[in-house]
Amino acid sequence: MPEKKIRVLIAKPGLDGHDRGAKVIARALRDAGMEVIYTGLRQTPEMIASAAAQEDVDVIGLLILSGAHNTLCPQLMKLLREKGMDDVTVLVGGIIPEADIPALKQAGIAGIFLPGTSTQDIVDFIHKRLAVSP
Repeated sequence: MPEKKIRVLIAKPGLDGHDRGAKVIARALRDAGMEVIYTGLRQTPEMIASAAAQEDVDVIGLLILSGAHNTLCPQLMKLLREKGMDDVTVLVGGIIPEADIPALKQAGIAGIFLPGTSTQDIVDFIHKRLAVSP
């Protein structure tokens, strides 16, 4: 029986209109054998939580360049908890000031990836976090 593929939802929350990075990450995760669902631009935390539930994902990757991570991430984590989705790994990539990282981790964000992180580092993090060999 084939091994279950890791399902990843990539989302661009907030008003940020740039999605090249999201598409690069999505392709890298697909190339690593993961199933990737890309929700597109300007997603609300409610839209992301709803899509994650419908798609039964293992990982949610948020790409945030707008600076709204301190608001959007805790909102999403609260919605996921309310839906009983505490086991979903949530990652954030983008422009995140060092000073904001502890609060994001406290909110339940599993991994934070800053500009310049290699896509392989993200793939490795997901495999390690979900204890799956590539």
